[in-house]
Amino acid sequence: MANSSRTHLTLYLISGYVLLIIYASLYPLAGWHDSGGNPLTFLGAAWPRYWTGFDLATNVVAYLPFGFFCTTALRRRMAPRSAWLVAVLLGGGLSFLMELLQNYLPSRVPSNLDMGCNAAGALLGGLIGARWGSRALDEGRLALWRRRNMMHAYGVDIGVLLIAAWLMTQLSPETLLFGSGNLRQMLDLPPVQPFLPERFVSLEAAIAAAGLLAAGLIATLLLRRQARLITAGLLLTAVLVKTLAHALLMGPAAALAWITPGNGVGMAIGLAMWWAASFLVFPLQRAVAALALLFATVMVNVAPENPYLLNTLHIWNPGQFLNFNGLTRLICSLWPFLALPWLMIYRPERNNELDY
Repeated sequence: MANSSRTHLTLYLISGYVLLIIYASLYPLAGWHDSGGNPLTFLGAAWPRYWTGFDLATNVVAYLPFGFFCTTALRRRMAPRSAWLVAVLLGGGLSFLMELLQNYLPSRVPSNLDMGCNAAGALLGGLIGARWGSRALDEGRLALWRRRNMMHAYGVDIGVLLIAAWLMTQLSPETLLFGSGNLRQMLDLPPVQPFLPERFVSLEAAIAAAGLLAAGLIATLLLRRQARLITAGLLLTAVLVKTLAHALLMGPAAALAWITPGNGVGMAIGLAMWWAASFLVFPLQRAVAALALLFATVMVNVAPENPYLLNTLHIWNPGQFLNFNGLTRLICSLWPFLALPWLMIYRPERNNELDY
């Protein structure tokens, strides 16, 4: 059972990360056309005239997790060196395919330098995976902590990925606190109601409270020991991620720009509701989490555009973060529609000893 769980987790990680790479590499996925040129010309191109260390580092780091996860998974079937070599070849092949497809997107420029940096990232990640991968995911302290504290349940690994994705949604400065599932933003639809400051404060508080309640209960449902303490730490981490994202993307002066009267009230209400709901039996916790998720998603889609938030975003230039911003927006838009089906299929085993 344990070996199967570890295998599933690693496969989920690899599959999810490959999808993220594909989306980020081909974003915004619009305007496909054939320019008529040789799509392989970029392989022999000279060193680009304009480049930055940030771009090089980003392309290396982007493929490092792929090399790590891939090598770790392959180590169960082959020698470490062979697993590392296959992971590097797969990483280089994936990068080549992405650069090749960028020939057909007007907003993207294929680059042999990007492909080389991607391959270097897969190489470095593979080296880390060959040395420490199995210890981190299978045998080390992290794996031991997971066996002790996580539920023995069908779907627990997907739940862990959902929580990781939820933390990623906090990296977007364009979204309301703990608000996700904005289909209007994804489909470029107009607001359904005008902005009124008094009403917006209430909507903002409702979204923050319901979003915190849903995510907090999902995390609590995954844990069988120290659930409240660990969940509280997770919620604090989400707040720190939100603050750090604002500081890095919009400047230190805007680090706490997300703290508004509505968000403050919403967090207080959400924390109180989560704490009370954490004492409920499992079926009721799941039902409350689902209802909170549905409510928060509806509120996000009926909330008007906040002109103050839009004005703050004017100081942010997402140019070099274009791919990353598109990725976080996609995850933020889809998260509740992935979490809700998971709540329906998630089934803990009967031998879990709960210790909150």
